[in-house]
Amino acid sequence: MDIQRINLLKKIMALEFTCIDFNLYLDTHPDDYRALADYNAACEELLAAKKQYESLYGPLTNFGSSPSPKAWRWIEEPWPWERTF
Repeated sequence: MDIQRINLLKKIMALEFTCIDFNLYLDTHPDDYRALADYNAACEELLAAKKQYESLYGPLTNFGSSPSPKAWRWIEEPWPWERTF
């Protein structure tokens, strides 16, 4: 796996963690509008990173949110547990 792909996957994982962390914080601090703005910004960045990854390397999930317009690419890649960093 090339370094650009690995770095993009790491970025996606970090952004997912950030969004989950903000989500948990906002559950107990719903009136923190700065945290809400930061959460929304992180979610937008995450969606953009996932879109970039999928346009370059194929789907990240096997159903629902990752169309496969040219061919069924899901089986072409290593499974998540087969990846090493």
